[in-house]
Amino acid sequence: MRRFISCLMIWALLGFAAAAGAEEEPAHFVQNAEADCFGKMVAAYDTATLKYTIETFLMNGGVRCYLTRVWIKDPARQIRKATGKWKKSLEFPKTFAKRLPEAKLLINGSGYVSPQFPEIPDNYPGESKDYFYTPLGSLTVTDGEVFRNLEGVPYYGLILNEDGLQMITGEENEDVLAMNPIQTWSFYTTCPMLRNNEDLLPEEWIFADRRAARTCVARLDKHQYLIFNAREDTIGGISLRRVLVFFRDNFPKAEWVYNLDGGPSSALLYRGKGEKKVRTLMGGGAKDADCMAFVE
Repeated sequence: MRRFISCLMIWALLGFAAAAGAEEEPAHFVQNAEADCFGKMVAAYDTATLKYTIETFLMNGGVRCYLTRVWIKDPARQIRKATGKWKKSLEFPKTFAKRLPEAKLLINGSGYVSPQFPEIPDNYPGESKDYFYTPLGSLTVTDGEVFRNLEGVPYYGLILNEDGLQMITGEENEDVLAMNPIQTWSFYTTCPMLRNNEDLLPEEWIFADRRAARTCVARLDKHQYLIFNAREDTIGGISLRRVLVFFRDNFPKAEWVYNLDGGPSSALLYRGKGEKKVRTLMGGGAKDADCMAFVE
């Protein structure tokens, strides 16, 4: 909670100087980023149950990035998931936001398989059509209901249970289900990035070196999370390995970091206090399979 108060105070004191400093990446950016604020504040939300700040800054040659710091009182209740119709349709992030009018912060959710981009892991059973318009991952749970449970295929992704968000790296589904997940979000099996500051990205994974839009989630503890977003725009986005350096050097106490999604489906939306309208900071123009939302 002190972080949010300090962040707002620093922004008030620095004013336009902070805005000017966000126009380029200083040489000492990585070493200096542990400060409560190191970018331009674009949004803040502060209630007894939910607090967040969103900062924007440029890095890696001018890529527009966002860092969202979230404090949430009851993660099991206040972190929600909305999913498109199973095996039938994708939806825009704003559509998910309308279905969750209580959502104050929303990002894209699981990676998905479509007829145009059917990269299904080799160890998944069945035909491609079985997975079109559905989230990737061997296990899919929404509001406690299990929609997919592939036997013999380990789970890689995030789950939500009474202890908040957890990153799973290759556990059997039965062991994951024993953790009583309320929701799940999954991308590729190679998407876990850091655990206790240890690099988990495979060295041979070419995708991790490509520049693209990004959405990554980190856990500080049960109640505190970080969300990193990078836009693609005309520069081409940012690589996962650069994001890994950002977290490893700037937030070494993070329990884990996970690449939730990337490319055109990445999105970051929020509602201001007392507002019904959803504001889009990034993305929102491509359909997705599901979302992760933070509510009051």
